[in-house]
Amino acid sequence: MIFSESLKKYRDFQRVYKKGKSYANRYLVMYVLRQDTQTNQIGISVSKKVGNSVVRHRITRLIRESYRLNETKFKKGLTIVVVARAGAKGRSFSEMESALMHLGRLHSILDSETSDGLSPLIKGSDQK
Repeated sequence: MIFSESLKKYRDFQRVYKKGKSYANRYLVMYVLRQDTQTNQIGISVSKKVGNSVVRHRITRLIRESYRLNETKFKKGLTIVVVARAGAKGRSFSEMESALMHLGRLHSILDSETSDGLSPLIKGSDQK
């Protein structure tokens, strides 16, 4: 991730939960807190309710990769916490990416977006 760093500390997550604004969809909940920085911070949380460690780690990787591919579309100066819901278990990359971009649109934190909200890699693979 070029413009972002990871949230690691418990107190940073708690600050975003308490002071940030949240929106949710079927697979994810996104909390956003605006700051006066030129970089974004992103934290990903997947509860044990979602599945075993293999499932949780896969969901974390899908969310992180979805964010990384679309990182340039997000505005700067944000602290974002993404919480996976139980419905995220067994979902494909494109479904997770679509859910992440949907929440970005709800929060109005996207600078520019394509008409379908998918990354150029996904979109470009269908075209000949």
